[in-house]
Amino acid sequence: MSALTRRHFIAGSTLLFSAPIASPLAARPTSDRLMWDIWDEDVRPAGYDPFTSNPWGLEERFLPRRVFANDGLTPGDIHVDAVARYLYHVEENGTAMRYGVAIARGDLYEPGTYTMQRKTKWPIWTPTANMIAREPEVYEQFAGGVDGGPENPLGSRAIYLFVGNRDTYLRIHGTPFQRSIGGRASSGCVRMVQQHAIDLYENVETGKTAFLYPPEDAIGEA
Repeated sequence: MSALTRRHFIAGSTLLFSAPIASPLAARPTSDRLMWDIWDEDVRPAGYDPFTSNPWGLEERFLPRRVFANDGLTPGDIHVDAVARYLYHVEENGTAMRYGVAIARGDLYEPGTYTMQRKTKWPIWTPTANMIAREPEVYEQFAGGVDGGPENPLGSRAIYLFVGNRDTYLRIHGTPFQRSIGGRASSGCVRMVQQHAIDLYENVETGKTAFLYPPEDAIGEA
């Protein structure tokens, strides 16, 4: 092929063929809003009564209870007693709703004072970089995120805990692993029964405060 012909071929080929096609981006996880009501029904026990329904076989003390609140607590705030595994949502009339919860295992639980900045129905979930680095055999397969739904680790509802404008990646959320309630199971979050998380979600206002108190081992060290 002469130089002239070769130049013509190269020039002509640029008219016929564009730049290399980029690899398609991996689909981002989603939560299908059309399924939310259906999923709510899927996780609600038949004949559900918050104070008595217990198909999960929990200790009775972990079922929701309305209790008296201590004086001076601010209505709308949440207090997590990490030793007893209770979450208290303070009400207007000097009472609080108490729910059984599970907290994080080992030193992954982070006591502190947080703002409930956001809340979501049937959230998507993506493990943090720290989670993947700590347990790649468990979390690396989910690095691209998980769609919302009954099997999602964040479950039916999630309340997002912030310090100032910084997302801590700590959540109060439902869990498909409902028999873990009362134990230490998560990677940092506070877990609830799916339906209990739905009940709590309906009454939580963003901007209120969540107090996470130290667990038994931290108290022992102190």
